[in-house]
Amino acid sequence: MKHGKKYTEAAKAIDHSNLYDPEEAVKLVKQAATAKFDETIEAHIRTGCDGRHADQQIRGAVVLPNGTGKKVRVLVFAKGAKADEAKEAGADFVGEMDLVPKIQNEGWLDFDVVVATPDMMGVVGRLGRILGPKGLMPNPKAGTVTMDVANAVKEIKAGKIEYRLDKANIIHVPVGKASFTEEQLKENFDALMGALIKARPSAVKGQYLRSITLAPTMGPGVKVNPVKVQ
Repeated sequence: MKHGKKYTEAAKAIDHSNLYDPEEAVKLVKQAATAKFDETIEAHIRTGCDGRHADQQIRGAVVLPNGTGKKVRVLVFAKGAKADEAKEAGADFVGEMDLVPKIQNEGWLDFDVVVATPDMMGVVGRLGRILGPKGLMPNPKAGTVTMDVANAVKEIKAGKIEYRLDKANIIHVPVGKASFTEEQLKENFDALMGALIKARPSAVKGQYLRSITLAPTMGPGVKVNPVKVQ
């Protein structure tokens, strides 16, 4: 794959055979973000899990102390008093059955996270084929199926992110923006890694965190030493 001049220049500062301490990795990944827009810094964590086994699945959520730097649009499925609570907490969209045809027939997907009260999951289930593949289905493990919709909305707006294994047993999550300070990125990274270490399935044998890479949207990745975060 041919990379541009900026990417090539940024890559020269990184030793790709080296595993960096988290502090050094954060410093390098900030320097590698040379695009004209505020790039997202992502963590890519390869685990020793085998997601084909239910007892080795990882799915959960963590509130990043400094947020993600991105405005998150929250859709809440709730009715009555719970719908009012969601609106007061800052939800961007709140509804029930009325939202189903809008999403199903009109292809409306102008939201980033979906929260639902348990009694609305029958309605949300009808949208499984659309929301599921996009990773938008509410889930109790991620705290997005809950009666406390107000708190769920507030946490998401404050920087709560969801993590889960993909088919290759890798977790991909944002840890902030290139405009963040090194301290802010490091705090977010530490919060994420702390949550993942706590979420380690007991069935996983051997090395749990196989590799960790921090990378900006358009720039080269920096490898973090997994031993330094465990």
